[in-house]
Amino acid sequence: MNNPKKSFHESSFGELACTVVDGSDQPWLPVILCHGYGAPGDDLVGLTDYLIDKLGDAAKAVRFVYPVAPGDLADQGMPGGRAWWPLNMASLQQLLQTSQFDQLHDQTPPGIETASGQLVSVVQSVLNNMPADPPASSGSPSMGGETSRPYVLGGFSQGAMVTMNTALTGDIPPPDVLVQFSGTLVCGPQWIDAASKSGSGRLKATRVLQSHGTQDQILPFSSAATLADTLHEEALEWEFRAFQGPHTIEAGTLDHLAQWILDLTDRK
Repeated sequence: MNNPKKSFHESSFGELACTVVDGSDQPWLPVILCHGYGAPGDDLVGLTDYLIDKLGDAAKAVRFVYPVAPGDLADQGMPGGRAWWPLNMASLQQLLQTSQFDQLHDQTPPGIETASGQLVSVVQSVLNNMPADPPASSGSPSMGGETSRPYVLGGFSQGAMVTMNTALTGDIPPPDVLVQFSGTLVCGPQWIDAASKSGSGRLKATRVLQSHGTQDQILPFSSAATLADTLHEEALEWEFRAFQGPHTIEAGTLDHLAQWILDLTDRK
């Protein structure tokens, strides 16, 4: 089997700068992954080689897109660090230490809606500017019943939260796969309403892949479990992978993601 020839370049889609890695010169399946708070904009680019290796020849179909969050944290002593919206880390740690983190589940973080709007612009631009069209059998039904381009959307930590909010409330087709690496539940009432199959049903055709470390000291495992408990019945499929570890992405979840990407490239 020939290894795909990668093409790596900086670009802009919609309102945000992005790093783009193409598995070939004719990719048709977008995989959009968003980094977490305080990380550089290219923080997740390092996942690409692992995923391409797992995908093998199927990686030729994939365009990996890594948006750069709009907020610059240089003035907070984190040169190169980016944020989807501002965070009060001291306040978050206090809630964590006093077991009151669940107070945030129903709150809408200030700035998440603006960030989601910017990410919507990225998704729209990516979907409209792919080098190749998907095979006729690979399209997925959109909310209106017509066939749309399949794609994957997800992120890590704060990037997971903004992608969940975007998938549920944004003016975009819901993703075929939604990835939640070490995310948590916020915007509870809005997310429940948007996901509910008796309402908007935004996840009814989406497979959700969620993972979280049981020793996470940044976003508690219990809140991740609450996210899954709250929304899992509204999705086409919800896989929640708990692992022994801290606030990170574990290899087993990447293996699972690679298989779900393969499923999209193999769809008949």
